[in-house]
Amino acid sequence: MTQQETINWSRKSLQELREFWYAEIETALRRAGHDLESRPTYQDLVDAGFSGIAYTLREHHDMTLTDFLESVGYEGPDTDGSYHWGIGDETTIDALEELLRRIDNKRADSTTRSKRYRLATYVRLYETVHGTATIADRVMDEEHEYDELQRVEAVLYELDDELDSPESKLRYLSDIREFYTHLETRHGAPFNPAENVDHGEIWDGRVDDEKDNPALSSGQVRALYDAADGPGERLLVLALCAWGLRRSEVAGLHVSQLVLDGDDPHIAFDERKNGPGTVALIYGVPELTDRLDALGGRDREWNGYLFPSTESSSGHVTGETIQARFKRLAQRAEVRVRGKWPTSKMGRRFWYTTYNQAMSDLLDNLDVIAGEQGSSDPSVVLKNYLSEAERRKYRREFMRERLAEAFGE
Repeated sequence: MTQQETINWSRKSLQELREFWYAEIETALRRAGHDLESRPTYQDLVDAGFSGIAYTLREHHDMTLTDFLESVGYEGPDTDGSYHWGIGDETTIDALEELLRRIDNKRADSTTRSKRYRLATYVRLYETVHGTATIADRVMDEEHEYDELQRVEAVLYELDDELDSPESKLRYLSDIREFYTHLETRHGAPFNPAENVDHGEIWDGRVDDEKDNPALSSGQVRALYDAADGPGERLLVLALCAWGLRRSEVAGLHVSQLVLDGDDPHIAFDERKNGPGTVALIYGVPELTDRLDALGGRDREWNGYLFPSTESSSGHVTGETIQARFKRLAQRAEVRVRGKWPTSKMGRRFWYTTYNQAMSDLLDNLDVIAGEQGSSDPSVVLKNYLSEAERRKYRREFMRERLAEAFGE
């Protein structure tokens, strides 16, 4: 059996693919003699036994191989050679690049790239949560140490939506602390807010804990949806469990992102993961319309956010508020996972689990066609004998069936 055949690509999240890249693929490329200073080609990956990553990125993550390679630190074919941090504060960018130059003199290229990716993820999310990425300036005022501690913790709470394994969380926390230590030792910052965050409450940082990630069951999703009071709470359950959104994405959802006409209703994101993306609205469009009607009907000056807030400068609630509302709903519905109140992330995991089940259902139904084509692998039929439009149609049909079971249709 080849290495390609032993890798279950479709079950890896985007974050897991990146971790797999750093841990396995770059190591294999280096052994094969590839210069990791140069951007690897698709043929390089094929030769090393990793061709399946391109198909998985396209089919499961709406991303090209080029986009993925940029996300793990390689320059795109048309870039000017500089790394795009994706934030607007030059002082913070200068400090980040200075830190990485110092690290680059001591460590392997792949280590520097993975660290750069983790730091970029952190500072971009910091800007999303707080509206600015003036990190380097904010740690210069000792009077605001407690405020900055809370800001860092708020970002870590949001980052938890991106990460699954305790190992990944510890790597992120280590890199974030290293950056703030750099601001202390090289830029004269009087404190390190990341050093004092109570990550034990934010993340379970013990790497010896169970490595599987619990998800809500279909029955639990149904219980939450039945207990939901009004269009707002019903939309909350749909957004997390039926659409697989992160809680920060739910918090900032705006009417301008919604495309509800035609046969392909979806949510459009200008920035998601590593660039523009869409999320198909396979289920729940009538409920979404109810929410829009409720908001627009009660307030002529509605700002367009599906979870608006008059107290926030952003005009919408935060991801932490979405988390708190979800937990209150779970308590009302008496839904527990392993004896604890579930988090919003467990709703997102339900979406991933359901999608994988739907894909298994689809592949099971393609077994007959595969046999007629002389193939033992139905995924070959899915890839080679169906058009992109047909693949999308069948994926959505099987996914909708699974979601309908969970939401009690």
